[in-house]
Amino acid sequence: MSTDEIKEKIKAFICQFVQNVDIPDDEDLFASGLVNSLFAMQLVLHIEKEFQLKVENDDLDYENFKSINTITDFIGQKAPNNE
Repeated sequence: MSTDEIKEKIKAFICQFVQNVDIPDDEDLFASGLVNSLFAMQLVLHIEKEFQLKVENDDLDYENFKSINTITDFIGQKAPNNE
């Protein structure tokens, strides 16, 4: 799966809950208010299911989930066969 495909899947999931917003790939999702801690857990569960990978406790770091770009990089690192 390409980086662009991963980004589109993440954006599509977020846009199910946040409508009428164009999310730049490098926007801080937490600082912008688009994602809170509860939604972050939903996002983690979605990532595990959609990309068939396991998010470990050590992976639950703000830096891994703060933007579309960092989420995409995280998925690429956890499941390199996806890229």
